[in-house]
Amino acid sequence: MSDKVQIRIKENGSIRVKGTVEIVDADGNVIETKSDFSLCRCGLSKEKPFCDGSHKGNFEAAEGLSS
Repeated sequence: MSDKVQIRIKENGSIRVKGTVEIVDADGNVIETKSDFSLCRCGLSKEKPFCDGSHKGNFEAAEGLSS
């Protein structure tokens, strides 16, 4: 098992995270995650900080911020 974490910025989409990470909110609360998940970067998700697919067709990333 690898300890390596991969973070991939998807074109006009979410930030894909693969690996074990800890997400902590502004109040210091740990947000439970799986080892493979996507983070919202469009602001449209109803499941923030996680992506729920709401960006599809409604989000265009700034130039240079996609893989």
